[in-house]
Amino acid sequence: MINYSTTPLGPSNWNAQTARHLLNRAGFGGTPVQVEALRAMGLDGAVDYLLTFGARATPAESLAGEPFDPSIRRPLTDEERATFQQARQSNSDAAREQLQKLRNQQDALDRAQMQEIQKWWLRRLIETGRPLEEKMTLFWHGHFATGYRTIEDSYHMLAQNELFRTHAVGNFADLVLRILRDPAMLKYLDNDESRKGRPNENLARELMELFVLGEGNGYTESDIKEGARALTGFTFEDDTFRFAANNHDGDRKTILGQTGNWDGDDFARIILSRRETSEFLCGKLYRFLVNDAPGMPDSKSKPFVAALAAELRKQQYELKPVLRMLFRSQHFYDAANRGAVIKSPTQLIVGTIRQLGTPARELSSLNAAGDLMGQSLFMPPNVKGWDGGQSWINTSTYFVRQNLAVYLITGLRPDAFDWDADLATWDTSALEQALGRATGGDASKEPDALLDLVLALDASAERRAQFRAFTTGLGGPLTGSRLVAALCLVTALPEYQLC
Repeated sequence: MINYSTTPLGPSNWNAQTARHLLNRAGFGGTPVQVEALRAMGLDGAVDYLLTFGARATPAESLAGEPFDPSIRRPLTDEERATFQQARQSNSDAAREQLQKLRNQQDALDRAQMQEIQKWWLRRLIETGRPLEEKMTLFWHGHFATGYRTIEDSYHMLAQNELFRTHAVGNFADLVLRILRDPAMLKYLDNDESRKGRPNENLARELMELFVLGEGNGYTESDIKEGARALTGFTFEDDTFRFAANNHDGDRKTILGQTGNWDGDDFARIILSRRETSEFLCGKLYRFLVNDAPGMPDSKSKPFVAALAAELRKQQYELKPVLRMLFRSQHFYDAANRGAVIKSPTQLIVGTIRQLGTPARELSSLNAAGDLMGQSLFMPPNVKGWDGGQSWINTSTYFVRQNLAVYLITGLRPDAFDWDADLATWDTSALEQALGRATGGDASKEPDALLDLVLALDASAERRAQFRAFTTGLGGPLTGSRLVAALCLVTALPEYQLC
């Protein structure tokens, strides 16, 4: 019987397994030592530790110290604009070639910078001491999805990423207002081209369908059209939001039954006031953090989601109290919800490194593997983001997933794998010590202990027997190369794809 209660988990049920589950979902997993540290804090202490990571500077202040160039996609200077305007009028081939050369240079520099930004975020995901902050940054990236291939401005993507980080567990209503001023979003959904008399409906439509209310939740095509009128004039100049008053439609509009001379902020306020907003967002959080099986949340879990939504409304869209309720609840830790989320490619990459303590190897190779597995950071497939869940797994991506784990564990690429090589290419002592603590030094218990330490979903009796037979064939205790070989098999199990 599944427990759907929001009542906090009792102290007697807080243990290493539940602590590991929390760290997997509120972050990207951790070593046995980190799991034990979380367990020692108690449930409330552990949840507060993950939720409380201090205030951040503004996105602009945070990016000031990063080694990225905001001026690659700078606007033309007045002098350059005049020169090229004159060239067009005179039909000068030389001037056109000069302009094309400048654009080609910008394209190459910006693509190269985007690759460095991808590595920067992946490194941050791996090394962060604030795992929930990065986990929620990844959530918002998939929720308010924009892609570099459309925007073609690496710095705008970076600034949006920092916006998500600043508001990771903050106020959802504030984030919605900020996203309406985000150059990357304005460009991605063409609102920079929207003006009085010719409103572009893309941003208004996605704001209702995908970002705030959810598809079909209480709005009409007329509401979308009126919302688009309200958003006219919301544009940007270089890296800064600008309200172009001369392009704004200031006439009366009726949105969801409310009439007035609404602008974009009014539009956001109106849709945020609807009950559907809290229920839609909490449903997405549930699938991301609790259970992403098809059809979730189902009819039985919807009352739990409704309780989260009620708390979100009560707290005026502050996310921390809602996440605290979720992470303390009995339902979150129910056996039915452990190992119930398929690891995204990012969760798989980052979690393998953080949990096993392997080297990160080459970040560019990891990003390439993420792309092959269906998740390239800063490049979601469309405005809906990644579908997640079962879409992560198919015959092609599963093969890459196995090779990725082997690469992290051994440092050897698929086309150069050699079982006769010295596989212990990293310090496995921390994992060996954890096995020692779990088994009391009894080597015969190591195979089962390793499965318990690594897998979120309990392996079957048959699977355990097969794994014990394999490790027996290694000819000794699970240390060094033998432990690495065992990990290659563990990470190839279907259960390893779950968290």
